[in-house]
Amino acid sequence: MRLRALIPAGLFLIFATLFLIAVFRGDPSRVPSALIGRYVPTFSLPPVEGLGLPGLSDADFGKGEPVIVNVWASWCVPCREEHSVLTELKGLTTSPIYGINYKDAPDAARRFLGELGNPFTRVGADAKGRTSIDWGVYGVPETYIVDGKGRIAYKHVGPLTPKIVDAEILPALRAATAR
Repeated sequence: MRLRALIPAGLFLIFATLFLIAVFRGDPSRVPSALIGRYVPTFSLPPVEGLGLPGLSDADFGKGEPVIVNVWASWCVPCREEHSVLTELKGLTTSPIYGINYKDAPDAARRFLGELGNPFTRVGADAKGRTSIDWGVYGVPETYIVDGKGRIAYKHVGPLTPKIVDAEILPALRAATAR
């Protein structure tokens, strides 16, 4: 009878241990992506209204040069924190930086870029978030490297920092160029 009472407590300890191992095991910015090595999903996003830049679609990829894609929103605090890093990244590479504006109001997106600067060559408005889901976005910001053939070569979850740009983004960009 006592053994039967200990079974729930034992199961709880096993599951709690597995949960803690999963939580403390790895870097949350290294979320695996099933899309690495695959072509960008089929999509077509209109431009952010009033921004003066073209929208974004799958037809904009695979033209021989790698591209950086950043998923962002004006209401996203980490997006604001990383924005100066994106602006610096623009000066470190000849690869274009495309933006996917996630679930944002056009006037808020325009204010954000007007205040902080615009590193993007194209910005597609993903008002409903469907395209971002197709890209495998967990939350904003996320940054992707797409090779010159239109395949997703790299994904970074979370805000970019100068250290991440030097250690991960620029090497991934060079690798995507060499493909």
